[in-house]
Amino acid sequence: QVQFVESGGGLVQPGGSLRLSCAASTNFFRILDMGWYRQAPGKQRELVAGIGSGGATTYADSVMGRFTISRDNAKNTVYLQMNTLKPEDTAIYYCNYWPKPGFDSWGQGTQVTVSS
Repeated sequence: QVQFVESGGGLVQPGGSLRLSCAASTNFFRILDMGWYRQAPGKQRELVAGIGSGGATTYADSVMGRFTISRDNAKNTVYLQMNTLKPEDTAIYYCNYWPKPGFDSWGQGTQVTVSS
């Protein structure tokens, strides 16, 4: 069972930036399509961004132009660079397989809070 460990969250003011990291416990990371998801209080978990094994990317409309997903196959890690953060970006952020996340593959996530 592959494990995903997210890190990099924190408290940031509106307009600020954060870079999230997700380390995967597998040597087959390079063939995985990966996604970043988030869940805000009282809301369903949603896809934020996805990246294919070949590097193709997709983004939710709400983050297009502000967030960038990338990967480093040598480090078995996927990143989410978040710029121009807004209070509505406040959520717990998770990584998982994309486009179909594994039910048993959700990690602890990392909390992102955007507030002044």
